[in-house]
Amino acid sequence: MSMAAGEYVSVSSQADTEEADLRRERKELESNDPLERAELAAIYVSRGLDPDLARQVADQLMMHDALGAHARDELGISEIQRARPMLAAVASAGTFAVGGALPLLVALLAPANTLAAYLVGTSLAFLAILGFLAARTGGARVMAGTLRVTFWGAVAMALTYGAGALFGTIV
Repeated sequence: MSMAAGEYVSVSSQADTEEADLRRERKELESNDPLERAELAAIYVSRGLDPDLARQVADQLMMHDALGAHARDELGISEIQRARPMLAAVASAGTFAVGGALPLLVALLAPANTLAAYLVGTSLAFLAILGFLAARTGGARVMAGTLRVTFWGAVAMALTYGAGALFGTIV
């Protein structure tokens, strides 16, 4: 729940920023349409269009949906990529619950005298598998994704162990 709440708060802040940017852009469009058309055309020129074509594209897009064109091309906000706090919170809660269930299952099944070794080993193996799957699913380099998730998971475990040792809470 902690991770879900943190994700919700974080993505809500992003959504608030997007909404503020859209309100500001809406006011700019209402108060100075010619400047906003020129601004949009300049964006297209910077992307490689010739100035006349850029003005035509800006005019056409602004006639269709001025705020949408500026949101997408000036602010980088598209409907597909909009911040969705509840979706982020649910996804975070689900992934952390599943991720936490695997070591819990190992803790229930492993012999008590070798529990720590089983937990560390299987947790690193689970992290490697998840890193592999995430990289593969996202089309990224599989080895880099696998190593990154496994390495930083190991660092997090080591720091957690170190904090426990420092405060005398290791059992």
